[in-house]
Amino acid sequence: MDVASFAIDHDKLLPGLYVSRKDYINDGCVTTFDIRLKRPNIEPPLDVPAIHSMEHLLAVYLRGPLSGIADDVVYIGPMGCRTGMYLLMKGELVSEDVLEVVKNAFKYIIDFSEEEVPATTSAQCGNYREHNLFLAKWEAKKYYEEVLRNIKKENMVYP
Repeated sequence: MDVASFAIDHDKLLPGLYVSRKDYINDGCVTTFDIRLKRPNIEPPLDVPAIHSMEHLLAVYLRGPLSGIADDVVYIGPMGCRTGMYLLMKGELVSEDVLEVVKNAFKYIIDFSEEEVPATTSAQCGNYREHNLFLAKWEAKKYYEEVLRNIKKENMVYP
């Protein structure tokens, strides 16, 4: 099997911020980051409405003027296994290059003070009824407190 992400030992994988892969396209590079919120097969996966709300809030922050990287964000979205998010960025990068902006993005979710998740009308979202802001904020705080605030090398290098 030649799928690189399946070669990672998920039994040893900790929550963290990892470089998943680098794809070279023409004269540029796209770096995929694994924003791993849950320990695979140990912790329950993220709740679907929570990860959906988290996706919206991360997109608003990372693609907006607050992040300072909006022009370099290619994609942000959930993993199919619901243990984290993928962030694709222009450039040949390492985890340390995006650590502060990822911290700030999760602080944005934690501190989000509006009552509704952005872009949750039927015209803006293909599943606009399935959101959970409370749980998204709870999961963001857990990840920030347990991983991002004092991140270690073991949380930035695949096992």
